[in-house]
Amino acid sequence: MKSAVITVPAHFNNQQRQATKDAGRIAGLDVKRIINEPTAAALSYGLHAKKENDANNGGAKQAKTNVVIFDLGGGTFDVSVLAMDGGVFEVKATGGDTHLGGEDFDNAVMAWLMEHIKGKSASAHKLIKDSPRAQSRLRRAVENGKRGLSSAASVEIEVDSLVDDFNLNVTLTREKFEELNSVLFKRCIDTVKDVMADADCKIDDVSDIVLVGGSTRIPCLQASLFEMFNGRIELCKSVHPDEAVAHGAAVQGYILSTGGTGGGHDLAGAENMTDLLLLDVTPLSLGIELEGKQMSTLIKRNTPIPCKKTRTYTTVDDWQTEIDVVVYEGERAHVDANNKLGSFVISGVQRAKQGEPKVDVTFALDANGILQVSARDQVTGAEARAEIKAEKGRLTSDDIDKMIADAEQYRAKDDELNEKVDYKTALEEALFTVQSKVGETNKPNEVKELADLMDWLELDSDSASLDEMKKRGRIIEDTWGFIVQ
Repeated sequence: MKSAVITVPAHFNNQQRQATKDAGRIAGLDVKRIINEPTAAALSYGLHAKKENDANNGGAKQAKTNVVIFDLGGGTFDVSVLAMDGGVFEVKATGGDTHLGGEDFDNAVMAWLMEHIKGKSASAHKLIKDSPRAQSRLRRAVENGKRGLSSAASVEIEVDSLVDDFNLNVTLTREKFEELNSVLFKRCIDTVKDVMADADCKIDDVSDIVLVGGSTRIPCLQASLFEMFNGRIELCKSVHPDEAVAHGAAVQGYILSTGGTGGGHDLAGAENMTDLLLLDVTPLSLGIELEGKQMSTLIKRNTPIPCKKTRTYTTVDDWQTEIDVVVYEGERAHVDANNKLGSFVISGVQRAKQGEPKVDVTFALDANGILQVSARDQVTGAEARAEIKAEKGRLTSDDIDKMIADAEQYRAKDDELNEKVDYKTALEEALFTVQSKVGETNKPNEVKELADLMDWLELDSDSASLDEMKKRGRIIEDTWGFIVQ
């Protein structure tokens, strides 16, 4: 079994983290650690900063600094504030939005374009709404235009024969793009402010702002962050926004595999990793339900992990010998507004009048952010433990074992599917490369042929065989001389 460190969005809850770990096991991986994506990025950045600092200061110890990790990808948004003191990385607070990212910016432009098309031709508007192929082509043009606005003041969004004989040609300016997404951009900045407040960190306390994720290339967001910190801090772009999380996970994997002893593994910058220590936090509060559906929090949001907390509870009825322990995560005072993780019953509680028995409930949160709960009566010694499971959708241990067995049984078929997926990725990269070159030649026939190939790849390739896919690849190789590999 291969060992792995897997990253997840910082706002993933207990169930999502456990499901990710289960998926890793099903894939044949021994998941050593689940870490937050911003934390992984911080590890990547911290290693780089430590290396530079050591070089500049003749090996002197790095002063304690606060770093804001701004992680905005295609579908999720995370912000973390970390305190870095030499090789110790302490996550002080984390927050974000699991439904905010580059796709949302694309959707805003798509909606604007659809209104534009509706004004030009109601029939074309209806045809596009009913055509997944047309919507896919339009979305691809929007995404390419958005990327272009990172370096240009305006772009042309052009799609020939979008439906029937309707040709789309619209100028999208950076100003218009920012106007369409102003509310979403404000949400991003407001989230940074909220997380800094949770971390009890002031503007002047921050030494660096690290950008992670493709959507951080948007100039407006960079300018807003720069202004938020009074122009005092240059945004850190030394970490590759698309690779920082993966590199940080590799750093964490190296630390776990060597126990901080170096180990001789070949990893860039490994000589600086021997004394790194990562202190992550839990993104949501964890607690149990009390009488009246009140939430009693044992582990507060942004508590460093791993951690263990115990609180003492009692009975609400006379002669009660059983207590239901119902576990929730969330920030609301009423449990109905929070997320139920699971429940169990402790039997054998001291038989006494209400309020007299003393039951210790313990929450143990491991380094992966996964929860174990136990309860023990102080007098009788009665004890119960629970492996917290989702009320629905969670895989049992038997389910996981069966899926692992199935994976072995159908490995050959899966290998063929993996080969097809790999080839599809290579073909897609080849198409984008050739498309960028052909786009400069202004040859309509070649542009259309490539667009048709891209449409087929996005909409019809899933049902195609590997041989059919390679046949399309040969068109690229024979016509444009670009080898798909």
